[in-house]
Amino acid sequence: MIGTEIPALIPVTYILFAVLIPLIGLWKREIAWHLSLMGTGIASFFSAWGFLNLIQTGETIRYYFGGWPPPVGIEFVYDGLAAFVVLVINTIAFLVLIHSKEISKIEFPGKKMAYYTVTMLMMLGFNGMVLTGDLFNLYVFLEISSLSSYALIAIGEKRAPYASFRYLIIGTVGGSLYLLGVGFLYTVTGTLNIIDMHDMLPMVIGHSSVIAALVLMVIGVGVKAALFPLHGWLPDSYTFAASSSSALIAPIGTKVAAYVLFRVVLFLFGVELIDDQLPVTTIIGIFAGIGILYGSIMAIAQSELKKMLAYSSVSQIGYIIMGISLANPFGFIGAVLHILNHAMMKALLFLVSGSLRLKEGHSLITRFDNSFRKKYPWTMAAFTTAAISMVGLPPLAGFFSKWYLALGTIENSNWMLLAVILISSLLNAVYFFRILEKVYLNDPDDDSSDETEPVERNEAGFSMMFPMAVMAIGLLVVGIFNAYIVNVIFTMFPAGF
Repeated sequence: MIGTEIPALIPVTYILFAVLIPLIGLWKREIAWHLSLMGTGIASFFSAWGFLNLIQTGETIRYYFGGWPPPVGIEFVYDGLAAFVVLVINTIAFLVLIHSKEISKIEFPGKKMAYYTVTMLMMLGFNGMVLTGDLFNLYVFLEISSLSSYALIAIGEKRAPYASFRYLIIGTVGGSLYLLGVGFLYTVTGTLNIIDMHDMLPMVIGHSSVIAALVLMVIGVGVKAALFPLHGWLPDSYTFAASSSSALIAPIGTKVAAYVLFRVVLFLFGVELIDDQLPVTTIIGIFAGIGILYGSIMAIAQSELKKMLAYSSVSQIGYIIMGISLANPFGFIGAVLHILNHAMMKALLFLVSGSLRLKEGHSLITRFDNSFRKKYPWTMAAFTTAAISMVGLPPLAGFFSKWYLALGTIENSNWMLLAVILISSLLNAVYFFRILEKVYLNDPDDDSSDETEPVERNEAGFSMMFPMAVMAIGLLVVGIFNAYIVNVIFTMFPAGF
């Protein structure tokens, strides 16, 4: 039955198209975009099919490669959380690649074949990280996605190679720390399979190697997730990368790393075990709260839209990590829901930035004015939808993930983190509403503006508007049907919740 092969079919699809794109691209370079779209489309179809099947049956799929069961062989585990995250990242990638067709002609002409090949490899790495049930295999996919990300970031503005090199250095340290932690766990447990190791850890949890492994793995994954203060690579990487690269990596990359943190903290070790030895959840909660406020304040200080969105990402990833740190059902729901919400919101905002760069040649906030609402009415409507959702106003999706996180802080009587959520929402309003003010309100101090002068509409083409429209509508739909989504998330709770 094909349904049981879903965990293997998704990564194999990306491997296949990573090979096909350069082979066929040698004959016709322009077909690279079509093949990349086909690859992500097929992967998205498999993801949706598998997710719907899992909801109906409630059965976790454990796929053994080569027919070898663990601990000898490598398995992929397709449970509710993995199915949810895989569906989110593949669908977002599919929409972003649709948008990339026109802007690729400007931002990386002559490099399309290489660009889309590397994109397939990056998506292979991200999907493999989500699906694998083996800690070392997770490291392999982590490196595949990281090396691909470095390349995609380097294809950008003049300063992009430097930003990519900086990310490479920091990311290599993070990956090495994670691998060192895995090595410590293997010496104690003798297995690399997550499920097997979870069963063994209660017997060795007090061992110094286990404590060291926990610290190393959390820090290593924290680098990839851009958890404050390990976020140093992120602002320049997102700012100077090509618009399509930013729109791919920002909503997907850090979410996959946060997913790995979910697996390590909640599913591998378990909250009770680790907090008995080291207050990991409290520590990452403190750093998440600081990161939320830091990212919001730094976003206010930016005059360039992409850099503002980059610092906003530092803040938003803090919400997801906060949900993990709360270690209660409301926190879990809020964190998982924010993975979906932020993926749509941030992808949409970066796509708007890319569209404006294509049309205006820049995305400087200081040069925005009220002509934008006439030249780009639908583009700015999409931006407004995402901005309001980021602030957290109902009925858009962003409100509900923050609501559940707030409930989680109240359940834990953590009034400090509750204050962080409220203050950060106000800060979000500051840096987004200043743009909306420039676009939708007239500047009373600008005597040169002539409202009677006609402004010609200059919207981007259909291939760029379609994914933005889908995501904008998606934010409203997810907000309206959040109760159904939350019911689905209930089935993803780790044991002991």
